[in-house]
Amino acid sequence: MTTQFHDTVLGADALDQLFREARSYNGWLPKDVSDDQIRSIYELLKMAPTSANMQPGRFVWVKSDEAKQKLAACVSEGNEAKVLAAPVTVIIGYDIDFHEELPWLFPHTDAKSWFEGDEKGREQGAFRNSSLQGAYLMLAARAVGLDCGPMSGFDNAAVDKAFFGDNPRHKSNFICSIGYGDRTTIFDRSPRPDFGKFNTIA
Repeated sequence: MTTQFHDTVLGADALDQLFREARSYNGWLPKDVSDDQIRSIYELLKMAPTSANMQPGRFVWVKSDEAKQKLAACVSEGNEAKVLAAPVTVIIGYDIDFHEELPWLFPHTDAKSWFEGDEKGREQGAFRNSSLQGAYLMLAARAVGLDCGPMSGFDNAAVDKAFFGDNPRHKSNFICSIGYGDRTTIFDRSPRPDFGKFNTIA
């Protein structure tokens, strides 16, 4: 099998859509996010790299009015309106027992044995890699023409009980609203840190 290497840089429009012109949104236009769009986001994010190809991320797409009310009861006062107004808010969670799936996700070696008997290590790996998957989710959403508003102001224990109650091995990491952002609500237009001050090439 021939390995294909990509040497083409994305065009300026694509880079603007994914990074330079993209912003975190607090307000949303009254446009729906379809189940097909949700599936498209997941189909993209699941292909992105993680440690040992683990897939600890567990995603709850809060879309119905009932589910929005349930989630809004778990978030900080400043985030309630965002959750209720957004077409969908994703709970990015993780599975502490992700290693059970490694025999088919990473089949060329016994990766499952690396994590057996080490729950603390598994939780650390699950949290780290579900954070990666949450970032991929946001890039995937932007790639299919949607906007994002990530949030961490919520009660993890309350969210876990409300949405993962039947599986105590699943934990919430952060949440992210997705939809068509209302540009009049953007307040983050500040310049980003310059390369020299905040980055080092060793």
